Amino acid sequence: MAAPEISQTQVYEWLTGDENSRMCDDIPESACEDQPQNFMRHLWASLGNKLADELSSARLVLPWLMGIIGAPVWMVGLLVPIRESGALLPQIFVAGFIRMKPQRKGVWVAGGLLQALAALALALLALMGSGALGGALVLAALVCLSLARGLSSIATKDVMGKTIAKKRRGTLMGWSGSVAGGATLLAGAVLMLFNDRPGELALAILLSVAAAGWALNAWCASRISETPGAVEGGENAWDSIKLGFSLLKEDRTFLHFNVSRALLLSSALALPYIALLGQQQSGSELGGLGLLVIISGVAAMVASPVWGKRADASSRQVMRDAAIGTAVCCLLGALLVWLPGSWTQQIWPYALVYGLLVIIHHGVRLGRKTYLVDMATQDNRALYVALSNTLTGILMLVVGGVLGALAQWLGSSALLIVLAVTALGAMLSAQQLPEVE
Repeated sequence: MAAPEISQTQVYEWLTGDENSRMCDDIPESACEDQPQNFMRHLWASLGNKLADELSSARLVLPWLMGIIGAPVWMVGLLVPIRESGALLPQIFVAGFIRMKPQRKGVWVAGGLLQALAALALALLALMGSGALGGALVLAALVCLSLARGLSSIATKDVMGKTIAKKRRGTLMGWSGSVAGGATLLAGAVLMLFNDRPGELALAILLSVAAAGWALNAWCASRISETPGAVEGGENAWDSIKLGFSLLKEDRTFLHFNVSRALLLSSALALPYIALLGQQQSGSELGGLGLLVIISGVAAMVASPVWGKRADASSRQVMRDAAIGTAVCCLLGALLVWLPGSWTQQIWPYALVYGLLVIIHHGVRLGRKTYLVDMATQDNRALYVALSNTLTGILMLVVGGVLGALAQWLGSSALLIVLAVTALGAMLSAQQLPEVE
């Protein structure tokens, strides 16, 4: 006797706990019927995106790539600022353009395909790049990838706000992070098998899989059923900037959220410094990279569903608690350097702290994403997302540069203490935010 088929609706109801699939807050009534299949398409699209992000990480994978091709050390310091700010800075300039489109998923698809092409370019550079020229080409490909990521980011949140109801968005992002974490875990295990063997081919394969992930993201996005939305208020870039900054003056909650988000950058900025301490103990062998990738995958599997459920209940509390966790991880990472004993000279303790901070960082990301989407309305969501991301991109460049200078002067462990203090400021700021769920 054949087993009964399981429908997308049944899977959706199991993942969300929605027994009749009728939780449709804050989305058009016409989108309610399509929500189960849209949820699954969002889930698969997010899987491709998150997996690709992990396998092309500027915190882990690209520094190994730079080392293998012999790029100058100063170029390695540009990877994280370019990766983050390149995705965030241009968003205010395209918000008005996206707003003028009744359906925004086409922008999402274009961003996914461009990221896939950039990842393929990085894969080729792993095989053919060398020296300063190879490093410069890696940075150029990363710029293209980051700009395309910005397109996808703003369109993804806008489409999610139109197709997935409140009280379901955090759950969606949590499950996608968990599934992607499992896939990343498998990739890290493969890397550990390579250990000290030549890594050019392994990195090329890794980056090719990342390209496939973004291709999957674009394909799933193209299949989402998106109800055409309002196009009033679409503006050029300058008008969007003026309107955006006027909103910062008028909407005190939005301004307060961006202050909290800026302070929460401490979690993202601390990760490469903790990884750097571990890398100094293990060198550039792929076994060390594989361990850190595995730690990231396990952390994502454990963290994302829990944070997602909590974000649907109170994204403000998630941001507050994640800020506390960030401060603790930064202090632990700094403490390891000063503790006596040979065990502190191995990569394992740093990898464990790194994994704990990855768990916390997932809370930061899920909390602030859910808060921003729920705080905004269908009429202003694209602009709010774009303005907040652009402000964060500017801060990432400025603060990243300052922290790089401080790290050169004070050392990585002392810098982690500075970031711990910043995280405590984020905790106090997030605690004062109003609830939006």
